[in-house]
Amino acid sequence: MSVRSNLVVFAFLACAACPAPAAAQVFGQFSGAEPVPYNARLLGAYLLSSDEVLGALGQLRMSLYPGVDFGFQTGLSRLNLDGGDRTVVRFGADVRTAVRTPDESFPFTVSLGGAIGVENSDEFSVLTLGPQVMVSRTYDFGGSRTITPYAGLLLAFSRADIDDREISDIAFPLRLGGDFQVAPSMRIVLELQLTAGNDLSDDFQLAAGAQFPF
Repeated sequence: MSVRSNLVVFAFLACAACPAPAAAQVFGQFSGAEPVPYNARLLGAYLLSSDEVLGALGQLRMSLYPGVDFGFQTGLSRLNLDGGDRTVVRFGADVRTAVRTPDESFPFTVSLGGAIGVENSDEFSVLTLGPQVMVSRTYDFGGSRTITPYAGLLLAFSRADIDDREISDIAFPLRLGGDFQVAPSMRIVLELQLTAGNDLSDDFQLAAGAQFPF
């Protein structure tokens, strides 16, 4: 497949991320679309930052069945709201399965899944859930070094209780990132999360972290 065709796939996901009000941050899988190998695990730690959000998130991913993996996330965020700053505790979980694997005519991995996330603080509670799709492609540079650009789109249904307000919403958060394997037991992740129209945080935030397969 040509470079032009490769770009079309990622551009399609980017165009689908239309601005819409949202009532939650993006949890994310922080990796390409390929599930963790069967009977393997991955531990990750990430920093998230924007003008109004500063947080840390940890993740454990594991696979109990070939082609399917599960992720569990937890962390803390400092969120700047109109009513004042809040320290928010975050819990999330997701599942995904690979529906297309790379071959000679299609070098991408495509996965489908679903995610749920909860954010809690004093007079602040957000529940987010929905289906998600991911697309990625891995480039091998020899040895154990690889680069995997990826894009992920979530159809997020959110319900928020903030002070005396109740907010229900549907949004389409988009994640664009790269997973850089620098050693067999270490990966570096950089990710841009586009959350245009989000009532509770900026239109985008950056995430960076390290992952350790074991």
